Amino acid sequence: MIGDVLATSILFEAIKHKYPNSELHYVINSHTHPVVEGNPYIDKFHFFTSEYEKSKIKLYKFAKALQKENYDAVIDVYSIFSSNLISLISKSKIKISKYKWYTSYIYTHTFKEAKTPKTNAGLAIENRLQLLEPLGIDTTQIVKPKIYLTDSEKNKAREILESNNIQLNQPLFMIGVLGSGITKTYPFEYMAKVIDEIVIAQPKSQILFNYIPKQEEDAKTILEMCLPETKKKIYFNVFGENLRNFLGLTSHCTALIGNEGGATNMAKALNIPTFTIFSPWIKKEAWNMFDDNKQNVSVHLKDFKPKHFLDKPSKELKENWKSLYKVFNPVLLKTSLQKFLKYI
Repeated sequence: MIGDVLATSILFEAIKHKYPNSELHYVINSHTHPVVEGNPYIDKFHFFTSEYEKSKIKLYKFAKALQKENYDAVIDVYSIFSSNLISLISKSKIKISKYKWYTSYIYTHTFKEAKTPKTNAGLAIENRLQLLEPLGIDTTQIVKPKIYLTDSEKNKAREILESNNIQLNQPLFMIGVLGSGITKTYPFEYMAKVIDEIVIAQPKSQILFNYIPKQEEDAKTILEMCLPETKKKIYFNVFGENLRNFLGLTSHCTALIGNEGGATNMAKALNIPTFTIFSPWIKKEAWNMFDDNKQNVSVHLKDFKPKHFLDKPSKELKENWKSLYKVFNPVLLKTSLQKFLKYI
């Protein structure tokens, strides 16, 4: 997923600082490339496609092709079947991954993921950094994910905004109206109220919606639930037609507000303030990267209604996502949102 690929990109910067003459390769899903495009610490990409997921023969051939690169070290961040196979076939003397009892024999070094973060970087960052210990890298030196846009991409995004009469000297908010799936999407009527609150707090707000073409109808549904005054502030037809275009538009925004997911992580990597609404079944401390309760704020139902989470396993929480979301009324996060909007 995009968020995972972006978070893992920190390893390249950390390794290059320790070993400036190293050659670093990144195996990623092909559709996630735009989020790490132009990263100066990555020397080569190898693209994993849906064909390899569907065919074990093609996956094996892909792994054999990687074997020919003669890597000195392989770091398997995901530790799933495909990456296990790549690691197993690799001739690397150093093989690093997170600990799983049934795959640990593949690797020379494994680590158990921490459950409690030590810094505001969050577990997604801290657990990745610990994979670098066998390489003699100081894992306490936190590295923040970064996205590298060209001046041309920024200028093109600016032109799109200005051609649609968007004033860049006025507040401009990108709204993550939809999550990656229904279980990670704040209820439509609640999201509409959040957007209404933004306009009430910032009357000069200009609103963009982050959605992809197949989500257009759902995005329109949320639009229609907004107050009439709010609708006047929404530039519905101005959206990122592709990932790099979205990044360019977001780089000009005052903040990104909405559902937790890849868009939030990308905004943080662009140093754009974020206000993130977590799904009740997602572990906040894993992905609330660099929260400081000022520029980056996240809210979770557990922050307000901890009794709903007492002794509840994640599986049960995920099964009850709908009823938990219903309890997560926007009234609960209103004060936090107002404080965030005032700060930025």
